Amino acid sequence: MTALLQLQNINTHYGLIHILQNVDIEVHEGEIVCLLGGNACGKSTTLKSILGVVRPTGGDVIFRGERVNDRPTSYRVARGMAVVPENRRIFGTMTVLENLQMGAYLRSDRAAMAEDLDRVLALFPRLAERRQQAGGTLSGGEQQMLAFGRAMMSRPRLILMDEPSMGLAPLLVEQNFQTIQEINRQGVTIFMVEQNANMALSIAHRGYVLQTGRVVLADSAAKLLDNEHLRRAYLGR
Repeated sequence: MTALLQLQNINTHYGLIHILQNVDIEVHEGEIVCLLGGNACGKSTTLKSILGVVRPTGGDVIFRGERVNDRPTSYRVARGMAVVPENRRIFGTMTVLENLQMGAYLRSDRAAMAEDLDRVLALFPRLAERRQQAGGTLSGGEQQMLAFGRAMMSRPRLILMDEPSMGLAPLLVEQNFQTIQEINRQGVTIFMVEQNANMALSIAHRGYVLQTGRVVLADSAAKLLDNEHLRRAYLGR
């Protein structure tokens, strides 16, 4: 099966510091795949390498069968990537509706954009109620909905999520992951960087574990949940 996204032997440096070391990851169409690991292990650098924010010093990033190492972030987004960034990073002074419209800024298919807006507002009724409200006045959970909705407005093939549970109360975290499952059921492939290993593996199909820039475990989510090393290191059991 051809992967939607492949990282092949990726190496990334910040100056002389070797951050990612020979990282191999595959994400197939229709999957939820999570990348787990502690602080400063290279998870966010992996996302930045996929998006083109950071250029790898070795290896290949392949998206939809095309090597995109030398392509800018805007090209990758136009090809079907979208991102839900860490801490949501919505546009605080813009309305909910304007934030959502920003997610579709590379699109020109107006009729389909209107359909997608209706779909997003149906998935997030709270956003429909607050469509004229400034994004910065929303609660943390509502801002996370808005970040999800903004990503969906680009009609992506793949959504990259950076710590979607960060800063949210436990109840909201659970709701968040239910939403991620619903987005996936609507046909969007998801690659998620997450510290909450229990929650991430409870909805993922497969997972990878990163330690000091290297992939040390890769397996189905069910097998990773049963992995003794992972339980001790990340699951607190």
